[in-house]
Amino acid sequence: MREEYDFSKAERGKFFRPEARINLPVYLDEEVQAFVQAIAEKRHTDLSTVVNQLLRGDMQIADAVK
Repeated sequence: MREEYDFSKAERGKFFRPEARINLPVYLDEEVQAFVQAIAEKRHTDLSTVVNQLLRGDMQIADAVK
């Protein structure tokens, strides 16, 4: 690395996009992934759809408990 870098011609926020959406990766334990994958295959859908449906169900239960 250099000792100094010249940022005199830099432009602040040049690549900032407020509308950009970031999808964070979620890592499942092997047992959980196998369980969800089996459900996805049975329903002929993808893993993300099943995980979202399961989490939405948990969200409804959590709201009901409040």
